[in-house]
Amino acid sequence: MSDISWSDWLAEQAADREASGLRRALVPRGPADRVVDLAGNDYLGLSGHPAVRQGAADAALVWGAGAGASRLVTGTLDLHAQLEAELAAYAGQPAALVLSTGYHANLAVVSALVDRDCHVISDAHIHASLVDAVRLSRAGLTVTPHSDVDAVRDALASGGGERTIVLAESIYSVLGDEGPLVELAALCEEHGALLVVDEAHGLGVHGAGVVQRLGLAGLPHVIVTMTLSKSLGSQGGAVLASPEIVDHLVNRARPFIFDTALAPAATGAALAALRVLRESPELPAVVRRRVLDLAGSLGVEPPAGAVLSVPMPSPVVAVAAQAAALEQSVRVGCFRPPSVPDGVSRLRITVSAGISDDDWARASDVLVAVVKEHA
Repeated sequence: MSDISWSDWLAEQAADREASGLRRALVPRGPADRVVDLAGNDYLGLSGHPAVRQGAADAALVWGAGAGASRLVTGTLDLHAQLEAELAAYAGQPAALVLSTGYHANLAVVSALVDRDCHVISDAHIHASLVDAVRLSRAGLTVTPHSDVDAVRDALASGGGERTIVLAESIYSVLGDEGPLVELAALCEEHGALLVVDEAHGLGVHGAGVVQRLGLAGLPHVIVTMTLSKSLGSQGGAVLASPEIVDHLVNRARPFIFDTALAPAATGAALAALRVLRESPELPAVVRRRVLDLAGSLGVEPPAGAVLSVPMPSPVVAVAAQAAALEQSVRVGCFRPPSVPDGVSRLRITVSAGISDDDWARASDVLVAVVKEHA
């Protein structure tokens, strides 16, 4: 019998979080929230776009509230096939597979393609979903320093002939930097490895994504994963790859096979948002302009994506700065350990094209004053 009860253990864990300034809590918001939201991931402001709302409503009315089953049973709708075809065409990829979340997309790719006889080379800053995917795969793992191409080269060269997969992101969410994808793709091609690129923070902010912009789309050894919940303002995830890899995932990826298909409303919203993005190429330019302006005002390095990361002295100060901004009706995020790979607490400020010029100017003034006081 254990010397400590579950209730005592939970109480100790809660007390430790509280003392370290690391306690999180769910805070519901209403539909008429008057706060300027710079904490979410709706980079292009498409979640509330009339066409996207209508796309969600129409899909729900036609198909019902849920898909009704997994994709391999009866859950694959014409709507899913349409979204997959248009996603692949927009991103310059031969095929796409839609899943219920971006988290599932990453789990599906890694856990279905590698096993204990394989080698995974992972950037130190990859998303938690990819970390969990590697754990599920039971593959041998080499973690390389962040964006260190030489370290990846050495890891590939020292491999013992196993099938190898390299994990990276196009835009890293915490530091906001762009991964060295051209160099990584060349190394993977040279060594017969696959490169998996998480485009969660690249799609939309960089048009069809960083992979497409760099001319890497459609390469058979480059696999792209993405979420539909950021720039497309909906929910869900997708894998874009060769038809052979997509076919393998359909048959072997447990996060796809045993999960209910993406709900019609989310599918319809993502499809409508994709069409708005395709027809409104100026939206990413708005995000970029605001990123550069705010980064200059705050005295931080401008990120390659839409999220500015402002270092704070401690978790407690970061939470205090977040609260000070909220008191002035500006909501920002707060990165604290263990969510930050380098252990440095930060304010997480999301730039969005969906905020009016007046609200953006006011929010910028608030943030400059708050950061000056706390940082």
